[in-house]
Amino acid sequence: MSTTVSSPVTDYATEFAGKTALVTGAASGIGLATARRLGQGGANVVMADYNLQGAEEAAETLKAEGVKAAAVVLDVTQPASVEAAVQFAVDTFGGLDLAVNNAGIGGASAPTGEYDLDVYHRVVRTNLDGVFFSMRYELPVIEAAGKGGAIVNVASILGSVGFAGSPAYVAAKHGVVGLTKTAAAEYAAKGVRVNAVGPGFIETPLLKEMDKAAHDGLVALHPAGRLGRAEEVAELIVFLLSDRASFIAGSYHLVDGAYTAV
Repeated sequence: MSTTVSSPVTDYATEFAGKTALVTGAASGIGLATARRLGQGGANVVMADYNLQGAEEAAETLKAEGVKAAAVVLDVTQPASVEAAVQFAVDTFGGLDLAVNNAGIGGASAPTGEYDLDVYHRVVRTNLDGVFFSMRYELPVIEAAGKGGAIVNVASILGSVGFAGSPAYVAAKHGVVGLTKTAAAEYAAKGVRVNAVGPGFIETPLLKEMDKAAHDGLVALHPAGRLGRAEEVAELIVFLLSDRASFIAGSYHLVDGAYTAV
C-alpha cells in the first residue's frame, strides 16, 4: 500500500516574514515586481538601483502598500558599491537572507566582427561581472548568519541560445548561468541555494522605446503569442527563493512563452 506524503500548506502572506532580501535593478520592471512580491510575503526588501531616485520612489510606493522597504544606490560594476549595498541591508534590517541579482543592460546591436569594444566591455561588466560581484559579497553574509538562504540570478533566454547582433549580451547571460551552477555546487552543503531564471522578452521599460514593427517581430518569436509580464517572472523568482523550492539548487529555469522550444 502506498503512502501519500502531504506538503505543509504555505501562508504566502508570511512565508518570508523575518527575512531580508536584496534586489538589484529594483526601480522598475522585473526587479520592482519581485521586490513587491517579496514584500507581500513579509520580507524586508532592500531596493538597490543605479537610479537612486527611481529606487527611492519605488520604495515609497511599496511602503504605502504595507511593504517594509528601503532604497540604496548601487553600481554593480563597482565592487565597493556592491559591498556597501550589502552592508546597507545588514545595517538597515539586521542581516541578509535572500538576494535577486537582476540589474542589467542591453547594448547596441551589431555583428560580432563589427561590435564596438567599449560597448562590449560595458555590457559584460554590468551583466556578468555585476552578478559575480553581487554574489561575491552576498554569499559570505548569508552563509555567516547560519540560517541558510537563497539567491536567484536573472539571466535570460539568451543564456541558452544565441541572438544575432547581441554577442556581448549573449556571452554575459551564458556566463551568468555558469556562475550560478558553480556557486550552487559550492554553497549547497552550506544551506545556501543558488538558481537562475531565463526570462524571454518581457514588457519592461527596456522595450518601451521599440517601434511597433520591431515589437511585433519579437512577439512573433514567442509561440505563446505575446511577450511576458514582469509579474510572471517575479512569481518564479519568489518560488525559487522560498522554502517550497528547498531541493532546487544550481538550476536554470526559463520563462519564455515557448521561445526556446522551437
